[in-house]
Amino acid sequence: MKTYQGSEIRNVAVLGHAQSGKTTLIAALLHAAKMTPTQGRVAEGTAVTAYDEEEVARGITMQNAVAFAEWQGVKINFVDTPGFHMFTHESRAALIPVESAIVLVNAQSGVEPVTERVWKYAEEANVPRIVLVNQMDHPKAGGQGGLSALIDDIHERWGRNCVPVQLPISDANGFHGVVDLVTMEAYTYTPGGDGRGKVSAEIPASLVADAKARHEALVELVAEGKDELMEEYFEKGTIPEDHLIAALHEAIREDRIFPVLFSSGLANMALDHLLDFLKVYTPSPIEKEPLAVKTPAGDDTTRKIADSEPVAAFVFKTMSDPFAGRITFFKVVSGVLKNDATLENYTRRSQEKLSHLSAMQGRKPVEVAELHAGDIGAVAKLRETLTGDTLGQKGGEINFELPPTPDPAMTYAIEPKSRADEDKLAPAIHKLMEEDLLIRFFRDPQTNEFLIAGAGQPHIEAIVNRLKKRYHAEVTLKAPKVPYRETIRGKADAQGRHKKQSGGHGQFGDCKIKMEPMPRGGGFEFENDVFGGSIPKNFIPAVEKGIVEAAARGYLAGYPVVDFKVTLYDGSYHDVDSNELSFKKAGRLAFKKAMETAKPCLLEPVMKVEIEAPDEFAGTLMGDLNSRRGRVQGMETKGRTTVINAEVPMAEMLTYGTLLTSMTQGKGSYHMEVNHYDIVPQIVADKILANAKRPVDEEED
Repeated sequence: MKTYQGSEIRNVAVLGHAQSGKTTLIAALLHAAKMTPTQGRVAEGTAVTAYDEEEVARGITMQNAVAFAEWQGVKINFVDTPGFHMFTHESRAALIPVESAIVLVNAQSGVEPVTERVWKYAEEANVPRIVLVNQMDHPKAGGQGGLSALIDDIHERWGRNCVPVQLPISDANGFHGVVDLVTMEAYTYTPGGDGRGKVSAEIPASLVADAKARHEALVELVAEGKDELMEEYFEKGTIPEDHLIAALHEAIREDRIFPVLFSSGLANMALDHLLDFLKVYTPSPIEKEPLAVKTPAGDDTTRKIADSEPVAAFVFKTMSDPFAGRITFFKVVSGVLKNDATLENYTRRSQEKLSHLSAMQGRKPVEVAELHAGDIGAVAKLRETLTGDTLGQKGGEINFELPPTPDPAMTYAIEPKSRADEDKLAPAIHKLMEEDLLIRFFRDPQTNEFLIAGAGQPHIEAIVNRLKKRYHAEVTLKAPKVPYRETIRGKADAQGRHKKQSGGHGQFGDCKIKMEPMPRGGGFEFENDVFGGSIPKNFIPAVEKGIVEAAARGYLAGYPVVDFKVTLYDGSYHDVDSNELSFKKAGRLAFKKAMETAKPCLLEPVMKVEIEAPDEFAGTLMGDLNSRRGRVQGMETKGRTTVINAEVPMAEMLTYGTLLTSMTQGKGSYHMEVNHYDIVPQIVADKILANAKRPVDEEED
């Protein structure tokens, strides 16, 4: 494989809503560039970037995947991303190693909720965007009237700077080409061909007037950003083609213009023109501003993407392959990385040898001799390196930071089916956690159950299936765990007295406490208000420890007690029999007696929920939220989409993803995170307490 300089590289993330055709488009582009002998199909499990067994089985993308095309002297690295709302954290991560993004809009459905979300992610990351209206061959894609409505909707959502640089050629027989509004040439295609079209200077007569008008609008918008271009435009009435191409490239790089193109990945239409567009108009890595990084001391600095800088690479993805082991994906930020180089892992203070450098074509590695600044590569079997680490040569230490990963939205209890499965479980899950930073795995200190947390039910089910297929660890999923808490609503005064005598030294501890509620989120506060030495100072921490331990075990139903203050104000001790253990047990007794009169109650986590769906489903969704004890905080209309913000108890949202899909015909999406804890209504609390196990009293000995 040829070695590419930074100026010959284009790194592009492909973003969009589920079923907009991202994986199919990349497979078609690879075939058009003659990187694959046949075009991969998602339905057949042969698409290059859909190699994970769970993705193939479910027909959706769940993790980022990398592939590349060599096209007329440039190497285009594509990062395929999920479009299902549950996995948009992967889409956000895909923006780290790229300099531009293709945002797919489904020609039949228009701008959908996840399309809006990933656009916002790209905007926050300052990544230039191309809007690609895909699936133009679909019968419901519409003619020119439909095109105008779609462009108007895009303008309404993302601004007038989203400007067509192509016009689709459609007639009664469907979509079969595009008009390039820069060169004013027509490209025509045969459906189901190889993606390469015929170029003609003749634009179809029905499109001539519209093409001229849109060409002038494009020229005017490009000229707006530069005084010298405006002068040339006013003087000549247009901008020469070579000046227009250079100016459009600059405007795209600077986020002043977001070009709109048209294609069909499934029917192989307008693919060569799209590859040409990426080559000519999207920025190369070396055009990007120097990257923000940290020095070893934690100070902010920058690193230029250039071969002349010290070698540094940033790890943006890790994949566990059953045969190759751990595969580490990285972007060469600076310097030239050669095969068999030994680099320092700045994050973990260790050294790694990078043998068999590769460019990944989906799951298949293609070995390379070296990678220049700005390129994306991969290497297998690094010992310690994980996602988020920075590697580089000694003496040039810098650190990149990953954007924060969102918190998981759902937790399930999992139970190994056998002792052998239990032995395999932790190592297997930790390998999956290296791949997916959203997965959490821990043991519940209250129940000693294994808990696994993820983005939602399909995400966790996919994890369980991977455990079985890849690592032969079988587990049973149990009902999702709602992390209830307990608190108090009243004040209490109680005494805890522990006394035991059984020959020799006995045990004696005596304490008096006042308990009062604290504001929600206040946690626990302990105040020592003992005067006159009624309890020696060295025993006071033991009282606090006893209260903390008792609070962790709960009072009503075994859930931790939170948001309360304890003031220790009096007590007594024995010169011989008092010790730390005695006062710890006295603290437990005092806590239990105080809880009896402090009006204990249950708290439940309340989720902040954002739901996006087409306008026609708003009424149904509002009614459903009310039935779930939800409180709607506001509604917002974005084009043809309604965004509902609400607060809903977690217990009512455990299976919401499946129901939302049913209620909105698969067009709705939602995002939720824990917002605060609130008191459970008594009717609901009674049901919870009836099914809960009260803490077992410890024998005070």
